Amino acid sequence: MIDYLIIAAMAATALVVLVGILNMSGSSEKRGRTSNILMRWRIGLQVLAIALIMISIWMGTSGA
Repeated sequence: MIDYLIIAAMAATALVVLVGILNMSGSSEKRGRTSNILMRWRIGLQVLAIALIMISIWMGTSGA
């Protein structure tokens, strides 16, 4: 179960990074604010993914 949560957190992180890259290619005055919000989401999702990985290792269910 936790393996699926790890995959979901990693996929969400990748999606936010992709949206951030696409946001930087646009031309808008709100681009800087949106980039800041997206990077905050990226950091939060990365923390979540790493925490889930650490919990998985601690529980001994690394999915191998």
